[in-house]
Parts: sequence; structure tokens; C-alpha cells
Amino acid sequence: MRALGKGGLTGLAAVLAALAIAACGGSSGPPTLSWYIFPEPSGSFAHAAQVCSKASGGKYNIALNTLPTDADGQRQELVRRLAAKDSSIDIIGMDVTYTPEFADAGWLRPWIGANRDALKGDLPGPLATASWKGKIYGAPDNSNTQLLWYRKDLVPNPPKTWAEMLADAKKLAQEGKPHYIEIQGKQYEGLTVWFNTLVDSAGGTILKGPRTVSLGASAQKAAAIIHALATSPAADPALSNSDENAGRLAFEGGTAAFELNYPFVYPSIQADDPKLAKEMGYTNYPSVNAGQPAKVTIGGSNLGVSRFSKYPQYAFEAIKCLTNAANQKVDAIKGGLPPTLASLYNDPALAKPYPFKALIKQQLADAGIRPQTPAYADVTIAIQKALSPPGSIDPKSVLSTLNSQLKAALSSGALI
Repeated sequence: MRALGKGGLTGLAAVLAALAIAACGGSSGPPTLSWYIFPEPSGSFAHAAQVCSKASGGKYNIALNTLPTDADGQRQELVRRLAAKDSSIDIIGMDVTYTPEFADAGWLRPWIGANRDALKGDLPGPLATASWKGKIYGAPDNSNTQLLWYRKDLVPNPPKTWAEMLADAKKLAQEGKPHYIEIQGKQYEGLTVWFNTLVDSAGGTILKGPRTVSLGASAQKAAAIIHALATSPAADPALSNSDENAGRLAFEGGTAAFELNYPFVYPSIQADDPKLAKEMGYTNYPSVNAGQPAKVTIGGSNLGVSRFSKYPQYAFEAIKCLTNAANQKVDAIKGGLPPTLASLYNDPALAKPYPFKALIKQQLADAGIRPQTPAYADVTIAIQKALSPPGSIDPKSVLSTLNSQLKAALSSGALI
């Protein structure tokens, strides 16, 4: 290769300097805001990033970056990067359980003043998941809640309580008909959600404040219900390995009469078994106490502004756009992610994909929230271990086991 002369070296240096400035988001163009979020297969998040980049009028562009597919991997990547004060993350897509941990670590900017006012249209449940110690640290982007799905040809009158549902399932079993109750019994986050829903629905809480265990009669009742299902004819033999997708497949396979699951099962059964889909009914999650509506543990994600972002105000502006009604509507219809904005549940466009939208809105307004503590990652593991497998639960001793394991989890203080 021919050697470069002095002039050639000077020219090369100028080119490299220009490239370095461009790579650092210099004066050559608008800054790029990096949005880290879970992988969303429909493309609705990518659509929102494109729309909001254009809507900024050239002030900034939004780059979509996907986290790992599994929940543990998502949290671990965010924790490691934020703990290192990584300034390349501007917008943080957070699971609803991350708020206390990330806020206490000092990684999030609070929503105050006019920014906070922009969140007034959100339903109470999703907004509660973004709040910590009286401050809001994220804008609700989407939510989720489980409903009771049932076979109308087997159960003309759906049960209103857990006791009624178990009785219906036992009767169907005696008649030799499909009778399983599909729910998440595997040792993972779904088991914590099931237990938390039952505890909240019974009028109690798992924790009182971020560091104090508060298990009482409601937790005893919750554990007894889980044990009752697991040891009854209503239990799918695969209960201890069942997650949301396994429950969906079992219901579609024709062995179940009931399913406690998220709305994704509705379009799935329409595509996989149109005949059975006509027999699928839906109603509120069953109560623990007759006459008292269930408080169903909700999911979803919130968008936060990183404390280490170089462009925090642009990030706030971008999030307001990403979570506005137009983009949440696309997320709901295209991506199957229930919105957090109350107004969207009156939108006619949601009537066909969400014929059960009134039930979702009702449950999101008076929702169950998972224990809010910076140590949630350890708390949920402790719950899962104490309740798994569901058939081995001893209702008489489980509270003692849970108490000791939760206290140990709360004293760990680990971020990974």
C-alpha cells in the first residue's frame, strides 16, 4: 500500500475528527435518545419511536434498543448499566416492579411540575406502580390484568368466587367433562402474582411498607386456596410447571373449563380454534370473599428518564409522546397491550379487539400491586420458593416459612 504523505495524514486526521464528533452526537445533527425496552414483536414500539422522532421537529431522534427476552435478563442488564452510570440510556422501559429499586438507587428523575401534570389521564392502578415515596418516577405506557375465561357450553353461569369455581370444576369432573382450572403454578413470577392477587383480594398485604413483613389471615386464606386447587380434581397434572402460555394451550386443547390468564388468550383461540372460541366466555377474576371484588395484580411497563441521560428534558418530552393516546392505541390494537389511559377505554376502535375492555378498565382502576420494595427481586424469589410446588403447601406452617424467608430477603439489600 502506498505511504501517506504529510498532507494525506492531515486530511485523514480531519476526517477522523469529524467522524468522532458525529459519533458523539455533536453539532452535525440532533441528539439520539436511546430507549431500552422489552422486545415487542408486533412493531408497535418501533412505530411509536418513528412517529415521535418525526413529531419532535428535528430536536431529537429516538433509537429503539431491545432488552433480553426474559424478565430476569431485562432487569439485570438495566441494573448493571445504570449502576455504572451509563449515559447511553436515556429512556428506561421498566417493569412495574422496578420503581422502588431504581428510584432508591438514584437512577431515575422524578416527574414533577408540568411533567407530572401530563400523567393525570392514567388509571389509578398503573400510576401507583410508577410511584414511590410520594413521587412519580415513570409514565405508564401499558398495563395488563388477568380475567376469568371459561367454557360457556360447560358453565352457563360463571362463578363469582374461588369457592364456586372449585365446586363447579369438581362437579364437571364427576360428570366426566373438561374441568381443569388453568393458572400459573410454576416456580416463577406468575406464582407470586397468583398469591399476591389472593392476598390483596382477601383484604391483606404481603408487606407493610418497604421492609416489614405483614402476613396474616389473608395470606393464610390465600395459601389455603392455592393448596385446595392443587390437591383437587380441578388441578391440571402439569400445574407445578404451568405458565401463561401452557395454560392457554391447555384451554385450547379442550381439557379445561376455566382459565385465569391475560387477554392475549382471546385472539389466540380465535386463530387456533375458531369453533372453541365461540364457547369462550370472560368475566371478572373470581373473588376470595363473596361480595368483595377481587384486586387483581397488574403487570405492564412504565417509561422513566435516566438520571445519567445527557438530554433529560428531551427524554421527558419523548416519553409524553411515546405514551400518548395515539401510540397507546396502536400498542393496544397491534401489540395487544392494554392501555393505561382511561379515555381509551371509550374509544370505539377498541370495541372489537377488546370486547372485555370494561372489565379491564374496572380491574385497573382498583388493582392489586405487587409488594413495593427496593428488595422486590429477592422478595418474589422467597415467595416462589415457599409456595412451590403448590401441592406441597402446608396451610398450617406456610406462614411461618414465608415470614422467615421474606425477612431474609428484605435484609439482603442486593441489586443483582
